Amino acid sequence: MNENLALNDETLLDLEKPERYIGNEVNSVYKDKNAVDIRFAMCFPDVYEIGMSHLGIQILYGMFNSYEDVWCERVYSPWVDADKVFREKDIPLFALESQDEIRKFDFLGFTIQYEMCYTNILQILDLSKIPLLAKNRDWDYPIVIGGGPCTYNPEPITDFFDMFYIGEGETKYREIFDLYKKSRKEGISRQEFLRRCSHISGIYVPSLYDVKYKEDGTILSMTPCYEDVPVQINKEMCLDVSNQFYPTKPVVPYIKITQDRVVLEIMRGCIRGCRFCQAGQLYKPLREKDVDHLKELALEALRNTGYEEISLSSLSSSDYSKLPELIDFLIKYCNEKKVNISLPSLRIDAFSLDVMSKVQDVKKSSLTFAPEAGTQRMRNVINKGLTEEDILRGSHEAFLGGWNKVKLYFMLGLPTETDEDILGIGDICNKVAVEYFETVPKENRNGRTIDIVASTSFFVPKPFTPFQWAPMNTKEEFLDKANKTRKGIMSQLNQKHIKYNWHEADASMMEGVLARGDRRLNEVILKAYKKGCVFDAWGEYFKFDTWMEVFDECNIDPFFYTTRERAEDEIFPWDILNCGVSKAFLLREWKTALENKPSSNCRLSCLGCGAASYGVGVCTEGRS
Repeated sequence: MNENLALNDETLLDLEKPERYIGNEVNSVYKDKNAVDIRFAMCFPDVYEIGMSHLGIQILYGMFNSYEDVWCERVYSPWVDADKVFREKDIPLFALESQDEIRKFDFLGFTIQYEMCYTNILQILDLSKIPLLAKNRDWDYPIVIGGGPCTYNPEPITDFFDMFYIGEGETKYREIFDLYKKSRKEGISRQEFLRRCSHISGIYVPSLYDVKYKEDGTILSMTPCYEDVPVQINKEMCLDVSNQFYPTKPVVPYIKITQDRVVLEIMRGCIRGCRFCQAGQLYKPLREKDVDHLKELALEALRNTGYEEISLSSLSSSDYSKLPELIDFLIKYCNEKKVNISLPSLRIDAFSLDVMSKVQDVKKSSLTFAPEAGTQRMRNVINKGLTEEDILRGSHEAFLGGWNKVKLYFMLGLPTETDEDILGIGDICNKVAVEYFETVPKENRNGRTIDIVASTSFFVPKPFTPFQWAPMNTKEEFLDKANKTRKGIMSQLNQKHIKYNWHEADASMMEGVLARGDRRLNEVILKAYKKGCVFDAWGEYFKFDTWMEVFDECNIDPFFYTTRERAEDEIFPWDILNCGVSKAFLLREWKTALENKPSSNCRLSCLGCGAASYGVGVCTEGRS
């Protein structure tokens, strides 16, 4: 435990939440820094409450600290008030555990979960007094490494990183650490170390590749600068998820965070194949964890943290084959110990509703459906695998079970969308309301009535999805569609029972630029940061006009990355990476989408996406 805080009491008391910067939380790890060979600063480039809720960091933090020769510590983006103090008082950014300066570490690792945190990465480097550009760093500074879903197209931020780890973090870090120790002992250059790292599966060192462009702005080629550097980088994946490290002593914060509970990951991957969903493709194939092992992990984590809630984590919990057994076990234990069970990502069917009625106080909870689109044609286009009948049957069962609050999530701006699809959102909300009035007799309503919240986000095409070829709507088109949705809801018979929310169009447009961007955006991000852009994921701090100014100054057209439909044979910035799902399969799915046709899920039949090459998980079910 460290009692020598980098910020004095006077400074801490001036901050909105000083607990973000003092460390010493329950289960945080302390080691003798002189007894370890490698010091790793693990960073989530957003505010403490968001970063502390991230399971991936908890996994790697626990795993790295299980190595005797490594001490992993944490760092998050200082909030706006602290950022000002760090700059005014010239205080270098520090790690929570030791309170030592980040620039003195061997590695600085970022988990990059969403594009709108890119300027926060520069904030961390800047406050740490680490050169923003990787080419300006020598051995006096940490190796800066990025991981997480955004690294499946890291091109817009390649100038700021020494390397990227593509895939699941449990498999190759030990090899990286051993190579680092060997390289430092041999006294080789930083650049030579990075070149050796490129030989490790899953490691992408962007400085070792040359990108050329055609006259129309699309990519002509991405080629290695040396013969021994791989032409394509394959994602890393855990083949046996049950026997990988999993944290049963996660760090417990002093203050309330976004996900303030034990998180139990029950499986990785998804069988559903929604065409807009990047995670569904990146984490293929679905791999389940052993149910008996999960029971042990759950009990151990609850004992080690004192949390009063446990949440099951996966992309689609209903598809976990042993869910009934796991739920029955948890209900028995949690009821005795007065622990709540949270069940996100359930498909709303009779089993799920039965489970939720056992674990939730139905008077307080609302039920969530994600139809994503207002008509069946549109749900076929996106391969949602959910019919209107499913939604209404689920609503009926829910209303019988005592629920009267329903949240419905939709997307606007999906490929091939028409006004009919937009107006269908209001229509389906109204049908859910009608279902309530037909299901629950007036005398059983106890003075309550149906409360529906419809929310729309704006569709952003992502790399490694069938929609990576799709054009994206402009900000104006998005707002026009939100207005049509609002009018459609207001025209419904039961409109007074329906509340409508929509997402920020500016932020969606910017996310679309960064999601499918190339290396030319590094200059834009750097200039935007220098003009004060930071915490772009937070609406009150997002400076859309500043970003547009910077695009102008850099002579880069942001719409090149958003509104343009891609040619079938275009080379994408992320084609240098292989996520295990073939481009040919994604193109086939794109064409099937344009025919308004759904595709099967992985358990019903194999679509030949390429993930079977790993020889694990759902791809091997039913085979001897």
